[in-house]
Amino acid sequence: MLCEASHNKGKIAFYLEALDRDVRKAHERPSIGVLLCASKDDEVVEYALSRTLSPALIAEYQTRLPDKKLLQAKLHEFYLQNAND
Repeated sequence: MLCEASHNKGKIAFYLEALDRDVRKAHERPSIGVLLCASKDDEVVEYALSRTLSPALIAEYQTRLPDKKLLQAKLHEFYLQNAND
């Protein structure tokens, strides 16, 4: 099971809600949570996240960094995109 997906997702949701209600300042954006797993089962992920109202992004974690030029290009792309928002 995806890092005990539903159990860990529930814990993260609980702590993020507590953090946002009790610690976050009015000028700050909502907190985010990150759950890292050694592997995943696509079906388990789909079921675990299907009823959540918060946006969830799932990505493959790589243990080696991509080429430095690719990272620089992606960073530049990110800044251009956010400058236009």
